[in-house]
Amino acid sequence: MPVRADYKRNGMSSKYDYLIVGAGLYGAVFANEAAKKGKTCLVVDKRDHIAGNIYTKECSGINVHVYGAHIFHTSDKFIWDYINEFAEFNNYINSPIARYKDELYNLPFNMNTFSKMWNIATPAEAKKIIADQIDKLGITEPKNLEEQALSLVGKDVYEKLIKGYTEKQWGRDCKELPSFIIKRLPLRFTYDNNYFNDRFQGIPIGGYTRIIEQMLSKADVRLNTDYLADREELDALADKVIYTGAIDAFYDYKLGVLEYRSVRFETEELDMENYQGNAVVNYTDREVPYTRIIEHKHFEFGKQPTTIISREYSSEWKKGDEPYYPVNDKKNGELYLKYEELAGKESKVIFGGRLGAYKYYDMDKVIAAALSMAKEELN
Repeated sequence: MPVRADYKRNGMSSKYDYLIVGAGLYGAVFANEAAKKGKTCLVVDKRDHIAGNIYTKECSGINVHVYGAHIFHTSDKFIWDYINEFAEFNNYINSPIARYKDELYNLPFNMNTFSKMWNIATPAEAKKIIADQIDKLGITEPKNLEEQALSLVGKDVYEKLIKGYTEKQWGRDCKELPSFIIKRLPLRFTYDNNYFNDRFQGIPIGGYTRIIEQMLSKADVRLNTDYLADREELDALADKVIYTGAIDAFYDYKLGVLEYRSVRFETEELDMENYQGNAVVNYTDREVPYTRIIEHKHFEFGKQPTTIISREYSSEWKKGDEPYYPVNDKKNGELYLKYEELAGKESKVIFGGRLGAYKYYDMDKVIAAALSMAKEELN
C-alpha cells in the first residue's frame, strides 16, 4: 500500500505519544516497537517517499536502489531474524569488481585479485610481493593517506585499486589527505570474493521500501513535511519527539556546521539485458569521473529484457545538500560532542539514526540502536 502524504491512516487522536521526524529505518523500527506497546505515532518526512536512503523504487520490474547500493549484512542472529519478519531475503553475496583502465580485479583484495595482478597462484607468493614492495618503500611514519596506504599494501595495489578511487571520493590528492582516514586495509590470502565477513547477508526480495511500509503500518505518516520549518505546530501534536534529522540543523547550526560526504547519481534504463554482469563495478582510475556503476537487476538476479544502471559520483558537500556520510575527523568529532551535550539536556526530544547521532551506521547497527532506544524508552 503506498503511503500518502496527507492522511490519517488509523483514525488516531490529534495528540500522539510520539512525533517521529524521518521515515527511514531508525524511525520506522521505533514506530513498529511503539505500536506493539499501544503507543500512537505520527511520522513526518520532508521527502516525498518513506524509507530514507534505503528507498527502493520499482522501474520496469527492477527494484532500483535510488540512493545507492544497500546490501543487508550482519553477524547478529537476533537482528537477522528481526528484519526477516518483514521480508524474505535472497542469497545475494556482495562481490564487487574493480575496473582499472581495461583491467578487471575482484574485491575485496584477495587471492583472485593478486593472482590476476601478478600472475601468481599461492598465498606465499602474494605475501612476499607485498612485503617486498612495502620494505622497498621504507615508510616508517606515514605523513599522509598515500604513505599510509603504501605502507599497508605496497605500490601495485595502491596505484591500481586505491589511489584514483580515493581521490574521487574525497575530491583531493591522496598526498593532501590525512593518514588516519585509512587505519587498515584488509588483505585476504584466500580465494574469496565475498566482500563482507558477516554470517548473514542478502537483499530483500521486492526491495526495502516494503519493509518500511510494514513497520509504519500502524503509524500516521505525513510526507513533504519539513519539521524544522513547522516545528512549533508539529511539536504540539505529540508528547515526545524522536528526531532522526541532522543534529546541527536542529539547533540551527548555532555551534557550527557538521560536515558530510555526499554522492549523486545518474540513472538510466538501457535497452539491453545485461550491461556489466555484476551489481557493483568500481572505477578506480582517476580519469573516469564516477566512482562506480550499479546495475540494479543483479541484486535480485533479474531476467528483465532491459536493465537500469546508476553512475555514482562523489561530490563536495555544502550546507543544504543531501548529507550521506559523516566526516570522521577530529574537528567534526569535537563539534558533534558539543551538540550531543546540548541534546542531552532535552527532556522531550530523543536523537537517533545516522544524522541524529552523526555516525556512519550499517543497516543492522541502525536497527540495533533503534531497538535499544525503544526498549529503554517504552519499558
